[in-house]
Amino acid sequence: MRLGVLDVGSNTVHLLVVDAHPGARPLPAYSHKAELRLAELLDESGAISAEGVDRLAGTVKEAVEVAEDKGVEDLLPFATSAVREATNDDHVLERVAADTGVRLRVLSGPDEARLTFLAARRWFGWSAGRLLVLDIGGGSLEIAYGQDEEPDAAVSLPLGAGRLTGAWLPGDPPDPDAVRALRRHVRAEIARVVGEFTRLGEPDHVVATSKTFRQLARLGGAARSAEGLYVQRDLNRESLEEWVPKLAAMTAEQRATLPGVSEGRSRQLLAGALVAEAAMDLFGVRTLEICPWALREGVILRRLDRLRG
Repeated sequence: MRLGVLDVGSNTVHLLVVDAHPGARPLPAYSHKAELRLAELLDESGAISAEGVDRLAGTVKEAVEVAEDKGVEDLLPFATSAVREATNDDHVLERVAADTGVRLRVLSGPDEARLTFLAARRWFGWSAGRLLVLDIGGGSLEIAYGQDEEPDAAVSLPLGAGRLTGAWLPGDPPDPDAVRALRRHVRAEIARVVGEFTRLGEPDHVVATSKTFRQLARLGGAARSAEGLYVQRDLNRESLEEWVPKLAAMTAEQRATLPGVSEGRSRQLLAGALVAEAAMDLFGVRTLEICPWALREGVILRRLDRLRG
């Protein structure tokens, strides 16, 4: 069957169309993205602005039309931290449903972590042993650990690259004092939860998902995306530590000229790098591997499991 996953995230609205059936690997058939940056469309009360709601409803409507054109039989629409934490989330969901017929399922932070963990487990298999999975989104950082398909620990922290950039790094390039303050904040937040994971034992394999980690790995010399899904891509902490001060000294325009860095994500890259560096340091990770599958694939796999059951 042809499935569509509609992911309303803090940075983008992403429709992923796959051909799939229970027991088989989902095969990507089509991808449609729109840069919306909902995390930057909040007013002073924490509500998504009227303009943001209009743009979201229009973007979802466009994605639904694309899904219909591509023959999608079952659409799985969900939203993450930007909608989840908006003070007018009920209004946003009602407006999207009224304008498009789509009822967005709002995932909790721990659910995001669990579904991303499921995707990583299926990608690497049982031979990977105990997995520690990190994911930096636009609005939040998800961390999950376990040796089965359901993690033993899963948390979500408000440390997304977009959220932190807007709240802490308004300058371009950012003020050095602001960078130091953000670094302290990020490390304090992650340190609060480290013990919850380390008491479970040392992981056998540490992996990361998300655009932020992929871009940071590319800066460190990992293969380009054009070389395919099955090329191993690693991120080394030593390389990351060298890049953080360089990124802090650059403007967003200068970062956009770096290998693998898109113009739309260049402004957020420093905040994402600070989160990645802190997580790797506090969890004692020297090197991690980039996982091609993430939250969207986890949603698909969970749906296929239910069909099979």
